[in-house]
Amino acid sequence: MPGRYAPIQQVLDRIGDRWSVLVVLTLANGPKRYGELAQRIDGVSQKMLTQTLRGLERDGLVTRTVHATVPPRVDYELTDLGHDLRSLVAGLESWATDHLAEVEAARARYDARQQA
Repeated sequence: MPGRYAPIQQVLDRIGDRWSVLVVLTLANGPKRYGELAQRIDGVSQKMLTQTLRGLERDGLVTRTVHATVPPRVDYELTDLGHDLRSLVAGLESWATDHLAEVEAARARYDARQQA
């Protein structure tokens, strides 16, 4: 029998995933094509971006719209639920930006202790 937090854990696994957070932040200002997302998210592989987009779509956070053009155009956009999550993720981004120097200094102190 799964624990009482199993459903919550599944949602947190999705929204707390590194790539999911970056996709949500990247889509915050409107729809993007796959290539635009890949360009703007440093370090994401094609496989991980595809898996992340599918997971976000499955969870109702992102919509995928295919336009009948040649070649086909596919846009990804946050849903209302995704925009609601964006405000939470934006808070995390703001915290990380505000405290980056402190985190880097703490890392340097830790690394120095480990080398001693």
